[in-house]
Amino acid sequence: MCFIDGEFRPSLSGKTIPTTNPATGQIIAQLAAGNAADVDLAVSAAKIAFNDQRWCSLHPNERKHVLINLCHLVETHKHELAVLESMDSGKPIRDCELIDIPEFIHVVKWHAELIDKIYDQSAPVGPNAVAMVVREPIGVVAAVLPWNFPLLMLAWKIGPALAAGCSMVIKPAAQTSLTALRIAELALEAGLPRGILNIVTGTGVEVGEPLGRHKDVDMVTFTGSTATGKRFLSYSAESNLKKVVLECGGKNPCIVLEDAEHLDKVAAFAVQAAFWNMGENCSAGSRLIVHKSIKSKLLERIKAHACEWKTGDPLNPANHLGALIDKCHFAKVANYIQLGKESNASLIFGGECIDGAFIHPTIFDDVMPDDALAQEEIFGPVLSIITVSSFDEAIAVANNSDYGLSASVFTSHAKRAIRAAQSIKAGTVTVNCFGEGDITTPFGGYKQSGFGGRDNSIHAHDQFTELKTIWIDLSDDSDDSLD
Repeated sequence: MCFIDGEFRPSLSGKTIPTTNPATGQIIAQLAAGNAADVDLAVSAAKIAFNDQRWCSLHPNERKHVLINLCHLVETHKHELAVLESMDSGKPIRDCELIDIPEFIHVVKWHAELIDKIYDQSAPVGPNAVAMVVREPIGVVAAVLPWNFPLLMLAWKIGPALAAGCSMVIKPAAQTSLTALRIAELALEAGLPRGILNIVTGTGVEVGEPLGRHKDVDMVTFTGSTATGKRFLSYSAESNLKKVVLECGGKNPCIVLEDAEHLDKVAAFAVQAAFWNMGENCSAGSRLIVHKSIKSKLLERIKAHACEWKTGDPLNPANHLGALIDKCHFAKVANYIQLGKESNASLIFGGECIDGAFIHPTIFDDVMPDDALAQEEIFGPVLSIITVSSFDEAIAVANNSDYGLSASVFTSHAKRAIRAAQSIKAGTVTVNCFGEGDITTPFGGYKQSGFGGRDNSIHAHDQFTELKTIWIDLSDDSDDSLD
């Protein structure tokens, strides 16, 4: 079923597509196979809902109340949502329970609380005029979501867009649509008006492209591959020049300099950066750039920590790694591992690929900066180790990429940490830790990792609005004919 104008309905064609449990290969459900006709219906519902101001004209406190109600309902149904997410995506249930759902609630609540705390501005234009600079919701927003963090990426989009007063059409990934449909149902129960949040399930060709080309869509926000992101820029240029915000791929460096302290802690962060969420993470630290003087000590600790990351049934809380999203992606990652085995790189840990679903943490040493393992986004649990002999070489290798999403630097020297953070071309640089910041900090990338805006923070809220200047003339007029 799609969720359009406040109700579930089959696709207009009557066609369906299966959604499959990646860990077992079993079909969970048949979803509506939406197409351009369903997109037209959803966009029309969203446009009508926006134009009649059933949402954006509500008092800010009322909009805030609805979104906080949604958070309460998600908390009430968190176990149901966690199981749905794990079964649909292959993600470990422990991550769904402990990370994704709490973060969904936190993100939506944060943007809800922001609604009545952002003030518009008055420009200093002198006594003869009043100039107001105000925000207005941009209109109908299409959000195209990835399959690696279905719930969390949904929150990153609906939190600021709905807080700003927009209406939305969501295209979840074809592989992971179940939780988006459930959230839409809960949002209606929370008090969100009909037509404000619509879900159209289906493939990128049948749903994503029509959304990108639709002339009644005012903005597209997309998280996914760089190649697909580029297509949305083309769709915008070929249709109505809609605003496009892209958060795309990454080949993120983790630099460990020779003066790094607490190598056991560094190793724990490096393993988390590389293998969390099966490496299916655009900000994964998949390139470990390590100074030659400490490499052997660090690698011993990294392999010890990697042994703790157990792979298996996603519904077993003991497992840190679940199944890759589908057999096609499994084959892609397995091919990179085989490529590494046939290259001059050295496989020093893992490499096992099992049952078309599970890939154990894998580490290659002696990777060269221009190798495919170091340049291409594998999007799997594969860590490539590159050896350097100086600070300058480490920075040069880090920036030797078409991507620029995130990076990490480990050093005990404050000046070197600041120099590194300033020199690395990435949207987020963490020092002596791995992470993406939090809801208060913008997240997005340089170069081919991002375009047009950022997720998270007040900057995310603002990108779903238009700025309008209202100029009021107060100059003295001797002509009293209008009195």
